[in-house]
Order: sequence, then structure tokens, then C-alpha cells
Amino acid sequence: MAEDDKPELNELEQSADGPVDDGVDPRIIEMDAPQGARDLEAVYEIPVQVSAVLGKANMQVNQLLKLGRGAVVELDRKVGEAIDIYVNNRLVARGEVVVVEDKLGVTMTEIIKSDRTT
Repeated sequence: MAEDDKPELNELEQSADGPVDDGVDPRIIEMDAPQGARDLEAVYEIPVQVSAVLGKANMQVNQLLKLGRGAVVELDRKVGEAIDIYVNNRLVARGEVVVVEDKLGVTMTEIIKSDRTT
């Protein structure tokens, strides 16, 4: 066959009567393919507890009982230092306190990767 007699690729596509039978059932491909975000839909409605810890303090019970309105408890963090963000009591990130309108919020600045697999 001469070089000029070879059909172009788009001519082959146009002359095909339908999908090419490559022996693979497309229904099987769809079932085996990962669902992506659809796989996660089952967990979207599960509630989790999110905590932002500004700092911690240790004190004796008698000191705690003496606290009253206006008392100041010194925390172990400095102003501007990152706060810890926990999800279900597990450290997942660090961030900064922000004010949004008249409410406090947290901006995540660092995601904590955990070696824990369970």
C-alpha cells in the first residue's frame, strides 16, 4: 500500500460503526473504578469534636476554688504563639486566633502529620 493510500486517523474514527470491541465490558470498568468523592459521602454527616487550645495551666484544687469573676489564669503559651487544634482529642493542626465579625475563629497554619495508622 502506498504512503498516500493510508487513511487518516480521523477517517478511521468516522468510519467506525460504533465503539471498538476490545473485549472489555464497560460495566465492569465502572464498578472497579474508584468512586472518588462519592466514597466519602458516607462519612460527611458524622459529627466530630473540634477543639482549639490556647494554652494550659496546672494548679492545685485550693487555687482553683479561690478563682472568681475577673481572675486571670496564666497559660503556658505566649501572645502570638501557635495554638493547637484537636479533632476528637487528636492533634491535627496548629493555627492562629482570628476575629471574624464579633466571633473568635482559628486559621490553620500547619497541618500535623501523624505516624499513627489506627
